[in-house]
Amino acid sequence: MVFVNKNLKFQNFLIVVASYVFYGWWDWRFLSLILFSTLVDYTIGRKLSNEENQTKRKILLWTSLVVNLGFLVFFKYYNFFLDNFVEAFSFFGHPINPQGLNIILPVGISFYTFQTLSYTIDVYRKKLEPTKDFIAFTAFVSFFPQLVAGPIERATNLLPQFYKKRTFEYNKAVDGLRQILWGLFKKIVIADNAAQLANEIFNNSADYSGSTLVLGALFFTFQIYGDFSGYSDIAIGTSRLFGFNLMQNFNFPYFSRDIAEFWRRWHISLSTWFRDYLYIPLGGSRGNTWIKVRNTFIIFVVSGFWHGANWTFIVWGALNALYCMPLLLLGKNRVNTDTVAEGRYLPSFKEFFQMGITFGLTVLAWVFFRAENISHALSYLSTIFSKSIISIPQFHGMIHGLETIILIMIFVIVEWTGRNEQFAIAKLGLSWKKPIRYAFYYSIVLAIFLFMGEQQQFIYFQF
Repeated sequence: MVFVNKNLKFQNFLIVVASYVFYGWWDWRFLSLILFSTLVDYTIGRKLSNEENQTKRKILLWTSLVVNLGFLVFFKYYNFFLDNFVEAFSFFGHPINPQGLNIILPVGISFYTFQTLSYTIDVYRKKLEPTKDFIAFTAFVSFFPQLVAGPIERATNLLPQFYKKRTFEYNKAVDGLRQILWGLFKKIVIADNAAQLANEIFNNSADYSGSTLVLGALFFTFQIYGDFSGYSDIAIGTSRLFGFNLMQNFNFPYFSRDIAEFWRRWHISLSTWFRDYLYIPLGGSRGNTWIKVRNTFIIFVVSGFWHGANWTFIVWGALNALYCMPLLLLGKNRVNTDTVAEGRYLPSFKEFFQMGITFGLTVLAWVFFRAENISHALSYLSTIFSKSIISIPQFHGMIHGLETIILIMIFVIVEWTGRNEQFAIAKLGLSWKKPIRYAFYYSIVLAIFLFMGEQQQFIYFQF
C-alpha cells in the first residue's frame, strides 16, 4: 500500500512537471501566474475545511473570486474597458488620452481560471472535500492535455482521479488513440482548410458577392467546430492514455433541432459551468417570466464576453439568447433531449427542417463571432441579404474551395453515422474484419497527410 501511494505521488508529480514544461514552453514567465492561482485556491480550500463561521467562509470564497477573476479581467479586458471608457468621454465632448498597456494574454487563462474556481466554489458549498494533497491539486489545475483549451473540468470529476492508482489499460488506450486520430482529422483537414477560405472571404468581404459571403460564413462554421471539437478530442484521447476520463465537450451540435439543444451540445463544459455557477444561483428557471428572460440573457452575454474583449462576442451571445426566447417563453426549451433520428438512418422531414433552421441561425450568429467589429459584421450580413446572394460564388481559391466542400460533406456523413457515440468513429469499424478496420484507420491517416490545410493556430488559444 505504501508503494502504491508513493508510485501514485510520483505519477502526479510527473504530470505536474510535464504540464509546467508544456505551458512554460509557450512563455515561462506565466508559470508564476498559474502557480499563484494554484496556491491561493489550495490554501483557501484548506481554510474552508476548518471554518464554520458563514461570514468568514464568504470572505474566503470572495477572496478566491476576486484574485482569480481579477487576473482574468486585467489580462483579458483591461484595454477593452479603457478603450470604451475613452470613447464614452469623447462622445460627451470630454476627450481624454490615458496610457494603455501592452498586455500579453496568457494562453488558456479563461480555462484554468474557471477550473480552479469550480474547486473553491464546490468546497464552499460542501459538495467536495478539500484536498490535502498539494501535488494532486497542482496536477488538477495544470493538467496539460486540457490546460489551454479545455474541456473545463470540474474538481468533483477530475480531482478524485488523481487519488486513484492508474495502470495502463490497452482497450482504453486504443480508444484514446482513435479519438486523437479523429480530432487530428477535424483540426488538420477540416478546420485548417476551412480557415484558409474563411480568412480569404472575411478579410476581403467588401470585394465579394452575397453568395460568396454565405460560403465564407459556412467555412467559418466548420472551421470553429473542427478546430475546437478537434482539440477537445485530442485532449480527451490523450487523457485516456494516462488513465483519465474527461467530460465530453461536444455532442454533434450541428445536428441540433433547436437552439436550446445546440447549447446543450456545444462547448458543454462551459455551458454547464455557467448553468451551475451562475444561472442556477441567479434563480435559474424558477420565478416569473421576467426572471427567466433576465437570467438567460445574463448567461449568454457573459458567455459571449468570456470569449473575448470585443463587442462582437457580446452581440453574438445576446443574439443566441434572443434565439432561445421563443422556446423559453413557450416552455419548449427541453423538448429535444434525445439523439436526432434515434434508431434510424435518416431524419424525418420535420427533423431535417428543424436542423436546417437551427443550423442557419447558428451560421448567422457566427458572422458576429468572426467579424473584426460590429460594423464589419453588419456590412457582411447586409451583403448576404442583397440581390447578389443569387449570383454564382467567385473567390480566390475556388478549386481549393470545392475540394474543401467535398471533404466537409464526407466529414458530415461520418459524424452523422456516429452521432450516438462519444465521438464519430468511436465504434465505426469495430465489427469489421481486422484488415478492413485497419485500412479504414490508415485511410484517415493518409487523408490527413494528403489533404492537410495550411497550419493554423487553435482558435480558442486566444480565449
